[in-house]
Amino acid sequence: MALEYVFRRIILLSFMLLLLSIFTFSLSFLFPGDPLSNLSGIQNISFHESDALSEKYKLDQSIPTQFISFITRVSQGDWGISFASQEPIFDHIVALFPATLELALYALLASIVFGIPAGIISAAYYKKWPDKIINTLTLLGYSTPVFWLALLMIMFFCLQLGLLPMSGRVSLLYEIPDVTGFILIDILLSDVSYKFNAFIDAIKHLLLPTIVLSTYPTMVLIRFTRDSMLEVLEKNYIKTARAKGLSRSQLIFRHALRNALLPVIKQIGLQFSTLITLAMITEVIFSWPGIGRWLIDSIYQRDFPAIQGGLLAVSTFIILATVTADLMHSLFDPISRNQTHGKI
Repeated sequence: MALEYVFRRIILLSFMLLLLSIFTFSLSFLFPGDPLSNLSGIQNISFHESDALSEKYKLDQSIPTQFISFITRVSQGDWGISFASQEPIFDHIVALFPATLELALYALLASIVFGIPAGIISAAYYKKWPDKIINTLTLLGYSTPVFWLALLMIMFFCLQLGLLPMSGRVSLLYEIPDVTGFILIDILLSDVSYKFNAFIDAIKHLLLPTIVLSTYPTMVLIRFTRDSMLEVLEKNYIKTARAKGLSRSQLIFRHALRNALLPVIKQIGLQFSTLITLAMITEVIFSWPGIGRWLIDSIYQRDFPAIQGGLLAVSTFIILATVTADLMHSLFDPISRNQTHGKI
């Protein structure tokens, strides 16, 4: 049953990636301008270059042949050249994606650390003042736009108090060798004399974007954990344990918590996909050098090959993260596999 479930998810993943590839391939013809320029990244194509590029990209052949050629080039790392920088798009994505992934991972960690315990406390004190306070804060977090919260944080902590920097990943005073693309890890791996100061500076740069980006998923995890916990607490085996004289803390931590967190595991993976998309707004506001900011800049510059490559990279990662979260949930909760039997 488990292998059958994984096989169905692999089929679903393959189908979604196929649709994404078809959509990305069609963008070269839907964008304004010459499809040959959109595919290659060369804007002023001479007559002799046109024949060579048409042969390379199979534009003189059928659409299925062009699509297969497109898939082959993408799998080989040939994603075209950016209009703006005249550099390979794949190199941009490889260089910038770790910064986005780092920000999303820290925001997800913050959401788990604060969201799940708050949801448990809210359920434990159902309809009491801790539950009311947490629900009020959750409602405020839901209702606050990400960009507005980011601007408020910058005005208060950066401009008013001067406690935190408002842009970038690390101050220009520190030169950190790029090894993994994750700034904190690169600082720890470096052998520079100012390692400690650079690490503290990077933490300060990371603090505000992480808080802003983690706000929405934290609110989601609070509500989801609370509702899941309340549902489990109404189960018959919990009522039986309560009748035996167990305290509320014993009911929660010994019996209810493990089963209540099973649906939350899947929600954590889904929120990670949400963080990748929300990171685009956060990166622009805080000048965070990630793929989201690069993609927004490409849209402003009408850099069609970069838009195509950026959308392909971000969408592929979101699809992979969503399917992985579903597989992880089924691994911890076998009942979910039985409930989805016969479904793709």
